[in-house]
Amino acid sequence: MKNLSSRTILWLVFSASIVMLWQQWNTAHAPLPVAATSTSTASNASSVNTATASATPASTAVLPTNLSVKPAGQSIVMKNDKISLKVNTEGGVIEYAELLDYRDSKDKTINEVLFTTENNRIYVSRSGVIDNNAANNIDHKAVFTASATEAVLQEGANDVSLVLTSSNSGVKLTKTYTLHRGSYVLDVNHEIDNIGATAIQPQVYLDLTRDSVDLDKSFFYSTYNGPVIYNAEDKFNKVAFSDILKGDAKFTANADNGWTGMLQHYFVSAWVLPNNEVRAREFAVAAPKKDDKEQVYSVRQIIPVGSIAPAAKAQLATQLYVGPQDQQVLGALATGLERSVDYGWATLIATPIHWVMTFIHQFIPNWGWTIVVLTILMKLALFPLTAASYKSMAKMKLLAPRLKALQETHKDDRMKMNQATMELYKSEKVNPAGGCLPMLIQMPVFLALYYVLQSAVEMRGAPWLGWVQDLSLPDHFYILPALMVVTMLVQTRLNPKPADPMQAKMMTWMPLIFGVTFFWFPAGLVLYWVVSNTFSIFQQHFMNKKFGIKDSLIPLKEES
Repeated sequence: MKNLSSRTILWLVFSASIVMLWQQWNTAHAPLPVAATSTSTASNASSVNTATASATPASTAVLPTNLSVKPAGQSIVMKNDKISLKVNTEGGVIEYAELLDYRDSKDKTINEVLFTTENNRIYVSRSGVIDNNAANNIDHKAVFTASATEAVLQEGANDVSLVLTSSNSGVKLTKTYTLHRGSYVLDVNHEIDNIGATAIQPQVYLDLTRDSVDLDKSFFYSTYNGPVIYNAEDKFNKVAFSDILKGDAKFTANADNGWTGMLQHYFVSAWVLPNNEVRAREFAVAAPKKDDKEQVYSVRQIIPVGSIAPAAKAQLATQLYVGPQDQQVLGALATGLERSVDYGWATLIATPIHWVMTFIHQFIPNWGWTIVVLTILMKLALFPLTAASYKSMAKMKLLAPRLKALQETHKDDRMKMNQATMELYKSEKVNPAGGCLPMLIQMPVFLALYYVLQSAVEMRGAPWLGWVQDLSLPDHFYILPALMVVTMLVQTRLNPKPADPMQAKMMTWMPLIFGVTFFWFPAGLVLYWVVSNTFSIFQQHFMNKKFGIKDSLIPLKEES
């Protein structure tokens, strides 16, 4: 029954959108965690769920917990063609990271900045060496000597390096930072010299520390903002700020693989070992102390380098990625790192959709037209089902006068009217719900595409036509939502008229209500829906013509 079919289709889409919006609103407006007042493990800034790495004896080394203290040394600029960093001589802290190919989401005149210690923000990366003997520690408060006052990639060169050194009575630590052309990866090599008289068992810690500020909050969508940990046991594990604060962060701390990172919308920072090197390590997270004024959190991995005899040395090569959530690049860098593109529950469908879009984009270098082609390909793939659906709808429209007569005949007995209607459907071999299946199949794709457009960094700032300069943002001129309303109204006129006058009114108003909802959806998603509706109109017109039905592109009238 097409009246049932249309009502069901539109309510499915509308209800799914409302549920999605409600979920996003609740997430976006959830109260921020407040500083803890208890003496729990997390509130004292100690590690949560930590364990000693299995390859070494139990360690008594203690990591510094002054999370919100900004480095006070000299800032040295490191820069290639993709990223500009500032390395502080206090601890070798990476205190600033500016992405040269990405503009700020709110101010298009400046570049996107990830790491920063400005404007009451804290987002930095730190590393250092700790030992059972605290006198041997060279942590992120140690003073380093730099090999240069600036390290900028020169034309014709493929890489640029900066060397930092620091020492105490027992240990000398040399950090070599290297940026490569065209890469967001910073190679960080830790060379540890035992300059003391006894053997040492140092551990290297790799730390990402940031506040809980979410700079990309939206009323109509939300994305995860906070620490992540990946290892073979837990796979991809979000460790929410609120869970850290309460001491409820759950993950496998003792592992010989994995990486740690910090996520925000479209971007990620992560510490990895090259080529997924297997080496015993601990994972740890820490929250603010009770008396901290700022809510600053840390996620770390602690890696033993083995026993080092006097006058001997050891090295640990690590990599720090600071950049966009490019799935191909991340997947090649470390196992599971591509999961930082967070599609949530829609991952199973969104991932292949993103792959198909990336494939199409190789031939059509415009993401808007890529969406158009993807939509048409999907409609063609569903054509056999769609044809059956429109055939059912066409038959329903032919039966409209007879259904009207049955309603008049049995207007005082609803049960008999329903029985007679079902007998008519049976005799004419009409499936009243035949129009639902294509939309039901398309709905998961629609929702998955919503997550792709919301999460895939390729869509960020991607233009289509003149007035649409960012497919990930709403159409601020409302042209696409208006076109979507028009196409939905045209489809309504092509469909059989609902028998119930109340349903008919609902079907008339639903496109307008639904269109208003789409005013705040990403332009790329509305573009998908407009193209899909337009293609459906041509399909439906073809089927109506095939069955000799005159299209009714005027307000619904009584069938004669």
